[in-house]
Amino acid sequence: MFESIINTINDIVWSNALIGVALFSGVFYSFKTKFVQLRMFKEMLRLLFGGKSSERGVSSFQAFAIAISGRVGTGNIAGVATAIALGGPGAIFWMWVIAFLGSASAFVEATLGQLYKENKGGEYRGGPAYYIERGLGIKWFATLFAIATVLSTALFLPGVQANSIAAGVNSAFNIDPIYTGLAIIAFLALIVFGGVKRIGKFSEVVVPFMAIAYVLVAVIIIGINFKEIPSVISLIISSAFGADQAFGGIVGMAIMWGVKRGIYSNEAGQGTAPHAAAAAEVSHPAKQGLVQAFSVYIDTLFVCTATAFMILFTFQYNVIDPDGGFIAENLPGVNFGPEYTQMAIESQFPGFGKIFVAISLSFFAFTTIMAYYYIAETNVSYLDHENKKKWMIWGLRVLILGATFYGAIKSAALAWTMGDIGVGMMAWLNFIAIFLLRKPALAMLRDYENQKKAGIEEPIYDPDQSTEGNFDTSNLDIWRRISARFKEEK
Repeated sequence: MFESIINTINDIVWSNALIGVALFSGVFYSFKTKFVQLRMFKEMLRLLFGGKSSERGVSSFQAFAIAISGRVGTGNIAGVATAIALGGPGAIFWMWVIAFLGSASAFVEATLGQLYKENKGGEYRGGPAYYIERGLGIKWFATLFAIATVLSTALFLPGVQANSIAAGVNSAFNIDPIYTGLAIIAFLALIVFGGVKRIGKFSEVVVPFMAIAYVLVAVIIIGINFKEIPSVISLIISSAFGADQAFGGIVGMAIMWGVKRGIYSNEAGQGTAPHAAAAAEVSHPAKQGLVQAFSVYIDTLFVCTATAFMILFTFQYNVIDPDGGFIAENLPGVNFGPEYTQMAIESQFPGFGKIFVAISLSFFAFTTIMAYYYIAETNVSYLDHENKKKWMIWGLRVLILGATFYGAIKSAALAWTMGDIGVGMMAWLNFIAIFLLRKPALAMLRDYENQKKAGIEEPIYDPDQSTEGNFDTSNLDIWRRISARFKEEK
């Protein structure tokens, strides 16, 4: 009964309309920003390692690491395998498409997160709930997003990550998911009770290490099978457009699952990254917009592609026929999920693959749960404007620890469905919000570029001096204080 209700809700949330909105949003902002994701790629790299943390906010790199810890998770290992299993190899092409287009959406939402942030309890807080209220003045809409986000990131989404950790550990070490679940929540408790600074410091150490190690193994496997690169790329592209004989009949599934898993993995436009972006100490909102746009590339074009190539090079996958049976069955009896990636690496390095993926997946998924907590806490902070209801934070901690443990011991199918509902709820609300607030976001890009053209190496946003004030700046006192401080430090 419960699973039937969850599946019905998921079918409503993840209709073709949401896929269309995600694609339209990416195309729209790509043209509106004149393809900022290409034009300012060099500037993204420069900004990534610039700036420093303060008592009020984290550094640009720490904010990037927090966002990456949210983006790079089980979706990069189990999610890619799921996309291939349900949409065929062509789904990977559509993951690339949504990543390229979505990076423009990511720029818009992260810039808005910075522009409309607040100083609460001595720390910067921000995100869609904040920019909906301050930018649009629609309190009920902001409250709705905050509630949806708390439910998504504290109840629906943690279970997917925990379930994948438990599955990977069980496959590699034959450890009961109950014990894995208990270990996860024990470590998670140490982090969530430490606040955003502890999350930022943990992320900036763990995230680069785990991503580099994972991609390095993928590069070695790609190098071993380098002669297969042209055929695999051809398979991906031909399957994406129905030209491949085997997978030509599931083009619609390739698009749906490529976009669906792409959004789940890179989170572009979903509304999660603006929370981390808002926490950064920067001199101009567009700086975090550019940094967060780059993080989408890291997630999909590097990590997801690494997973896809390993699976496709080694033929360690099944593709399910929507009408029943399999279009391709290379792993009889193996469920889609992290096992595909484990088998792929195991086929090249016997005795190493399952263990390596289990460890990688544990780091990926754990840091994602950690990022979910930060996002949920930010929205609880929004709902509790005066920071007087301490029970809300304690209740949140209990909720996310309970949901994480529950996800570890439940079926993968139920965990993924609940996760999809969480992503879809936030995405619907955020896509509407950033479309209504596109003018301020685009104005920030123009202001940043105008200052760069004028020879200013490090642009500073001042609402009273910007020539791009074609929106209400009366509630941007925080940026008046920030600009004054950065000008003094020059």
